[in-house]
Amino acid sequence: MSASEPAQAELPPGYLDLYKLAVEMADRISARRGVANTFFLTVNTGLAALLGGNELRWYVAGAGIVLCAAWWALLKSYRDLNRAKFGVILVMEQQLPAQPFGDEWNQLKKTRYRELGHVERFVPVLFALVYVAEIIRQAIG
Repeated sequence: MSASEPAQAELPPGYLDLYKLAVEMADRISARRGVANTFFLTVNTGLAALLGGNELRWYVAGAGIVLCAAWWALLKSYRDLNRAKFGVILVMEQQLPAQPFGDEWNQLKKTRYRELGHVERFVPVLFALVYVAEIIRQAIG
């Protein structure tokens, strides 16, 4: 280090390990969210396909609405949990010589980036609308 470079503050013992753990835990939450999306998408696709049968009653669509509500709530929970985890990561990065997550987020804010959470929460709403339409069709028809 030259005399003109600022001295880097010494990190507390284990700080970098805690940072790595926080990043790993955030990644695991994202992976679990992906698994949950796959599960709910598969079940809802199957239920929506079953609605094509004339002998099925309103309760299949009702079960679909309940599943969509659970899916949406789970996505919100994962999103809130990830927001908190990344908030901690961003605060921890302030002590590090580089801030990869903070820099990435700042770059994304300059674009028309749509968070995955906004997009993925639209899918259960679409399925729920299909189920509601089916209940209305059965009530009228």
